[in-house]
Amino acid sequence: MDRVRIESLDLEGRGVAHVEGKAVFIEGALPGELVEFAVLRRRPSYELGRLVRVIRPSSQRAAPRCPHFGVCGGCALQHFEPAAQVTAKQRVLEDALWHIGRLRAERLLAPIHGPYWGYRSRARIGVRLVPKKGGVLVGFRERKSSYIADMTRCEILPPHVSALLPVLRALIGELSCPDRIPQIEVAVGDDGTTVLVFRHLEPLLPTDREALAAFGERHGVQVWLQPGGPDSIVPLFIGEGRPLAYRLPEFGLTLFFAPTDFTQVNVAVNRLLVRRAIDLLEPRPGERIADFFCGLGNFSLPIARRGAQVLGIEGSEALVARALENAQKNGLAERCRFDAANLFTVTPDSLAALGAFDKWLVDPPRDGAIELVKAIDPVHGPRRIVYVSCNPATLARDAAVLVHEKGYRLESAGVANMFPHTAHVESIARFERAG
Repeated sequence: MDRVRIESLDLEGRGVAHVEGKAVFIEGALPGELVEFAVLRRRPSYELGRLVRVIRPSSQRAAPRCPHFGVCGGCALQHFEPAAQVTAKQRVLEDALWHIGRLRAERLLAPIHGPYWGYRSRARIGVRLVPKKGGVLVGFRERKSSYIADMTRCEILPPHVSALLPVLRALIGELSCPDRIPQIEVAVGDDGTTVLVFRHLEPLLPTDREALAAFGERHGVQVWLQPGGPDSIVPLFIGEGRPLAYRLPEFGLTLFFAPTDFTQVNVAVNRLLVRRAIDLLEPRPGERIADFFCGLGNFSLPIARRGAQVLGIEGSEALVARALENAQKNGLAERCRFDAANLFTVTPDSLAALGAFDKWLVDPPRDGAIELVKAIDPVHGPRRIVYVSCNPATLARDAAVLVHEKGYRLESAGVANMFPHTAHVESIARFERAG
């Protein structure tokens, strides 16, 4: 057994140490701890280790709140104090910017905090019939496995959804096809409206529909069905129930969404993130601003509320339609335009065809926005870019292009703890055109 002192966390939430110049990654170890580990895998440039014993624990080590922690793959950091998680995520962002992009932000933004428990308003829950384990299992996947964790509750789901896990096990076990329902999509509006979308791989019998209807009525949730892809979802009873929505009170906005639309999972942190983005962007009347990867208008509408003209670009036709609908319902249609386009194949010519913009807001998926930033004309590009990222590695890669090739400087950067108790790092950065 070897002993090491843990220096930091990596992008997967593993403790990082160095032995004779080689990086060692140890799951479950925390920064500052002295630990004993066994080598699981050796590679020329790194090693993977198994935590054997914490010799000197961190003062920020905590008792996990969830009994399924360590087996369930939904959380990786419940053994770490929440405030310390944020500090570690800030370090992950700084390390990525330096090691990948050779960049340091001129200013570090204060981290954005929100609720640590019961925050997850969106989730995809796995379902599997496992007779050897007593029947139907409902929960997240086990850590680094395709198996479903045997869960009876979840501390990061809203309490009323967590309480449904055992009930759902019993419900699905009584259906005619318990082995043909692979997942349940959970969507909760900020007024408590709750939709459960049952994916089913074969048609349901009338008795199944009756059971699902009784379940929905008993527990105050809307039941939707998904017999095919995401576009196939339909409510069990057409026209019943309130629509899903979340509010951005600071901007006087209500944004409506369908159960399978992409929205941020943490409503409280999203509100703070939108405020931070608007503060950094500083939209003004008369400006023309692009919102790339605009989704259903999460940033577009607050920008328009500040008086700017907005062009939102999104790859999904369905989300473009939802963004336009949200603009209309909030009285902002005259300041907003939304188009569908593949932003992963953008070229300098296709970007120039959109016209000139004063500023950009960019909020890409984990793959980042490399083709978009490569397409920028260094002379005629926007004078300011606010970049919201869910992956520090691709943010750092794209930032390197912006700074080293396109003539921007990294004015500020910071993290938002969108997913407490996970290794996921949400961040935001502002770039200013130099000169």
